[in-house]
Amino acid sequence: MTAMNFKLRMENSETSPSSRPLAVPDRGMVRPSGPPGQLPESARPSKHREHPSKSPRRRREGKRLQRRGGGHEQLLWEIERRRLPGQHEHSEPSGSTSDTAESSPKRRAHFLHGPYPATHFGPKACILPNPTSVMHIQDPASQRLTWNKPPVNVLVIRKIRDESLVEPFKELCTFLVEEKQMMVYVERKVADDATLSKDEAFGSIRNQLCTFREGYDDISDCIDLIICLGGDGTLLYASSLFQGSVPPVMAFHLGSLGFLTPFKFESYKTEVAKVFEGNAAITLRSRLKVKVVKDMLQRTGQQPQQQQQQEQEHNGLPPHGHTNSEAGKVTLQLQVLNEVVVDRGPSSYLSNVDLYLDGRLITSVQGDGVIVSTPTGSTAYAAAAGASMIHPNVPAIMVTPICPHSLSFRPIVVPAGVELMITLSPDARNMAWVSFDGRKRQEIQHGDCIKITTSCYPVPSICCHDLVYDWFESLAQCLHWNVRKRQARLADASDSSDTEN
Repeated sequence: MTAMNFKLRMENSETSPSSRPLAVPDRGMVRPSGPPGQLPESARPSKHREHPSKSPRRRREGKRLQRRGGGHEQLLWEIERRRLPGQHEHSEPSGSTSDTAESSPKRRAHFLHGPYPATHFGPKACILPNPTSVMHIQDPASQRLTWNKPPVNVLVIRKIRDESLVEPFKELCTFLVEEKQMMVYVERKVADDATLSKDEAFGSIRNQLCTFREGYDDISDCIDLIICLGGDGTLLYASSLFQGSVPPVMAFHLGSLGFLTPFKFESYKTEVAKVFEGNAAITLRSRLKVKVVKDMLQRTGQQPQQQQQQEQEHNGLPPHGHTNSEAGKVTLQLQVLNEVVVDRGPSSYLSNVDLYLDGRLITSVQGDGVIVSTPTGSTAYAAAAGASMIHPNVPAIMVTPICPHSLSFRPIVVPAGVELMITLSPDARNMAWVSFDGRKRQEIQHGDCIKITTSCYPVPSICCHDLVYDWFESLAQCLHWNVRKRQARLADASDSSDTEN
């Protein structure tokens, strides 16, 4: 884990159940002392501990629980053990679901996620507790940026081969070095730009810049804030520099599209000062953790056709994979912000790849390829291929075929926690090619596989307004979402055929 001087301040509402995380088993909780099946005095149902305002119905239920003895008490202890600290005041007593539902407010608070779901269904059914699963859902509206310590090191990424960004780059660096006393990091090829070298007025600032080279210098442990000048590509490049934890990213719209860059450079001094002060809204853009595994068939000692014949097909799909996903060697591991694209490359044949989900074959993709994207990438290549656009805070992975030779192959959305695996089908006529956010393109052969799941290192993208407004503003301004000439109203309502008798 990298050392960074920032954290997320999670402002959970105490009055609304929708701001609480999902029920998570606390594996560090210590079991109360005493024999099995016996609750501590604080949790043991007793008529002496009943509140005088309880209804006769609840008193009868309490006595009934006492008569049931240790078996039911053991169940109560298991339920108590699997609750999060601080959740006890929100939990519902057994048998009082209907009373609580009648007294609970019907109005729902303003949150992106729904309210905390009930885990008991009817008088006897409930969700089986799983002590090995841990899941938190943080309300995105409460995601705010704050600093543990004042930021010191700022990475400035500038779109190269664009002369129009030279002056904004010099203004920003001068502001950060002279007014904010920051240590500014830039790429060496940016600092060695001929235009900057000839500028004598900028020479003193240029000499104070810290330079690095991609692939040679590791700066992941020393950057507190990233500022991007350019388009969406600068943000993708910034993500590729940090394969672990990513510092907060502030992106200024100085490129062509700018879907991921909400800030305008005209007010950069005010906006940067606000970020340094903290309390800025951020969007956690999930990334994909991708592994490329090579030579699996060589290690298992089988050919594709031989291994396929050993499998018993069911409904046309073998129940398990035709390769051993644990064999082979990992030749590439990346964090991807937008998408992983598998295509047919220069071949004129259809690509034929198999798609697995958690070790089970889901389908075979026959077409130009397949796109596995994050919600952030759903507005990029996936949108051009006909996929839906997903808000960045939705925990999901999107699978979109590219020109499939099928009339029924629609894009799908799967949960963020699954592991997808893509391999070349045994009967494929040609190889496939894969790229990651448009970079590191390579060939995929028989026996290779691509394993994809959601990364635990998102990109904290700083919002200009808030995470909802910024996204819809980008849809409207950059993609012209739902732009249509307005329908004219009728001059006289009596002219409508619907009103005629």
